[in-house]
Amino acid sequence: MSYRDNPPGARMLPPLRHPGSREPAARRVIIISASVGAGHDGAADELARRLGRDGFLVDRHDFLDLLPARLGALLSGAYHRLLTWAPTGYQRIYAATENTGRPGPLVRSLFRSAERRTLRTITADTCAVVSTYPGASHVLGSLRLRGRLTVPAITYLTDFSVHSLWVAPGVDTHLAAHPIPAGQARAQGAAGVTVTGPVADPRFAPATEAARGAARARFGLPAHSALALLVAGSWGVGSVEQAAAEIRDGGVAVPVVVCGRNQALTGRLRRAGVEHVYGWVEDMPALMSTADVLVQNAGGLTCLEAFASGLPVASYRCIPGHGQTNAAALQDAGLAAWIREPAHLTPVLTALLHGPLGRQQRVRGLELLRQAQGAAQAIAAAAGQITASSRTATARRPTDSAARRPVRLVVAVMAAAAAATVVLGIGAPLAGAYSTSPAHLDTLAHFLDGDRR
Repeated sequence: MSYRDNPPGARMLPPLRHPGSREPAARRVIIISASVGAGHDGAADELARRLGRDGFLVDRHDFLDLLPARLGALLSGAYHRLLTWAPTGYQRIYAATENTGRPGPLVRSLFRSAERRTLRTITADTCAVVSTYPGASHVLGSLRLRGRLTVPAITYLTDFSVHSLWVAPGVDTHLAAHPIPAGQARAQGAAGVTVTGPVADPRFAPATEAARGAARARFGLPAHSALALLVAGSWGVGSVEQAAAEIRDGGVAVPVVVCGRNQALTGRLRRAGVEHVYGWVEDMPALMSTADVLVQNAGGLTCLEAFASGLPVASYRCIPGHGQTNAAALQDAGLAAWIREPAHLTPVLTALLHGPLGRQQRVRGLELLRQAQGAAQAIAAAAGQITASSRTATARRPTDSAARRPVRLVVAVMAAAAAATVVLGIGAPLAGAYSTSPAHLDTLAHFLDGDRR
């Protein structure tokens, strides 16, 4: 969960310049994210802040809004229900599509339906377009391959594990937070892979004892107990109630649970006697400063924020799909312990709180942030490679009704598939809605790949 400085669609103002300055005029970077959870948007927020600081104009757009007929909201809701109601089916789908490569024909048609609106977002002064979401990357890559987008298309990988849908042909550069996701992206055929380090809001930083005490008092937390901050993303999905009870019953730390926008979960936890429960938290940097360890289940942006805050991290009761692959990658990097069995929870938390494992993780997490070359600098470098004549092409806008019929057909078919996902919630019917070929199991769940916190 991340605190967001700027809502999607916000435009950042250029820095003031003195009259007569010879500095070049600010250029524009378009960032396309997706409001599927908070992680894609959180990474886009921080990229926008850094690019704005460096003199770029930045426009933000939500990929779900670029899809026709409000299909983005429908698919996002359907994915949420699948992840909540049928996690086993989601896991099967994720595993079946993890290395299949190119999306199937229906998903490609859906991406194509977003091209017109995407091109309309790109102004004449645009020097680069950045995606923090797989669907947007495929749209940009296709436009690049066909010569309709003539400025660099850049993907920022928001996860530590890289599903095949993150890698889109035509994208010029893929930016990764760590060598492990960079290696996975290269293995999937990604172009221009660069390790730039993570993007985390600078307010996430190790707290002084005085600041830590003040934050605990502000949130009504015990002054001297070890605190385990338990997060489950903006949707509050996964086995959160079980994890909170197990942390509490283990006795080595007091659970502090953040439920995001899941008000029902907040109520259930309070009725179950969990003392410190929060819904959506605006000031996550302050709340994180109160904690001694982070326990998470998806491996997204919150992990990077914990590293920046100097917290050791444990992955526990991970959600299917990206939650588990992220946990494996974070463990391989030595940045987070993956607890697979409930019996191991208390011993691992003890080691993170009081032993060398926790100290090692703190050092590695902070070092990862210190060594970051900077995603914003990499974007600026890619943008600097274009010339004045290398500007975006104008969208060709079909005017006859025949040109629009395929889009309407795609919308209808995809809406039916989304409805089947919601009702059935299992892999086989969902696969049948898209293709009979395993190579085309490019489902709703992976078109909307994950609650990237």
